[in-house]
Amino acid sequence: MENRVVITGMGIISPIGNQTETFWNHLTEGYCGISRLEDPIYDTLPVHVAGQVKDFNPTDFGIDAKAARKYDRFALFALAAADQAMRDSGLEGQIEPHRFGVYVGSGVGGLHTLIEQCGRMMKDGPQWISPLFIPNMIINIASGNIAIRYQAQGPCLPVVTACATGTHALGEAFRAIKYGYADAIISGGAEATVNALAIGGFSNSKALSPSEDPLAASLPFDRRRQGFVISEGAGILVLESYQHAAKRGAKIYGEVCGYGNTCDAYHYTAPRPDGSCAARAFRLAAQEAGLTDSDILHINTHGTGTPLNDSSETQAIKTAFGEERARRAVLCSTKSMTGHMLGAAGGVEAIAATLALSTGIVPPTIGLHEPDPACDLNYNPLKASEVKPTIAISSSLGFGGHNACIAIRKI
Repeated sequence: MENRVVITGMGIISPIGNQTETFWNHLTEGYCGISRLEDPIYDTLPVHVAGQVKDFNPTDFGIDAKAARKYDRFALFALAAADQAMRDSGLEGQIEPHRFGVYVGSGVGGLHTLIEQCGRMMKDGPQWISPLFIPNMIINIASGNIAIRYQAQGPCLPVVTACATGTHALGEAFRAIKYGYADAIISGGAEATVNALAIGGFSNSKALSPSEDPLAASLPFDRRRQGFVISEGAGILVLESYQHAAKRGAKIYGEVCGYGNTCDAYHYTAPRPDGSCAARAFRLAAQEAGLTDSDILHINTHGTGTPLNDSSETQAIKTAFGEERARRAVLCSTKSMTGHMLGAAGGVEAIAATLALSTGIVPPTIGLHEPDPACDLNYNPLKASEVKPTIAISSSLGFGGHNACIAIRKI
């Protein structure tokens, strides 16, 4: 028997808010969370803006202050977003531990820990490396810590697929519940790469926007775009079988109903130009979701603001749905406001897509003043719109050619 899978909780840490309500209000207002990097360490780099999490205090999310000092920043973001999602869901104490899982990934993991411990080794020698270096750096520790906190003894699968991480984590969690391997899974992604090492690496590979103006740096689908804006945070959702959620009277935000997972098998950073493999991921998600001609389709695009991504993703959407249907869909790139949260992006954007369904409002793509002729779909420029979509697809396309799409239905 196949189970229906629903969303019963959401939590977020982001450059535009550390609570779901604040995040959503800022999205629909078109608020830009990108800001200047003030630390002098960035002065010699060509990139001076990022999407930085502000006013973050781990103790606000039930994390002991002493324990918080031992965790990497990405793991703290994951725990804080999971705390919100679990409180929102009311699931704690309402599920058998062995039927409860965690699928939370990261694209990079504990980079702050790596930087700190490499510095310690170079300065004082390897004998001074922290015994917590490895457990704080490894990507799976976010899932492990969440599982410990909530005694989730079922399947635990941290996904690592670069910028597609969060969406793949949600898609795999959806399948695990759909086919009966768990009753509920905490799922999403977390990232903390606003530091000189990550920014230097991405900048030297010419992936980042060199704009000095925070309001004109992340420009998805605009002809002026020059690269993405690196960002940090976490987006975590509680996915649950409909039967389990209904039995306990849970609030339901939407139904996850489709998942597409493909690979470009083309280049380690560049997308396949014709978008054909990404198109198949869109199509697989839409087919499993039962997309019909009467559906009002919203797509929260990957929309990074890099020259190659935006044109190839536009082509992928046209290939997947056909020109006419693609032009009827209402798209957006929330990265225009949050920047690119790498492994966290899929979780964050799935939350945005779910809230677009539940409120009927599609967030804008801010900064889109000069559309690229190669990007000629409706990206909902500048202002939020009341669209009342019935189905939403959230897409993530990562380095290595990883393509992931999940479909969510209004319920």
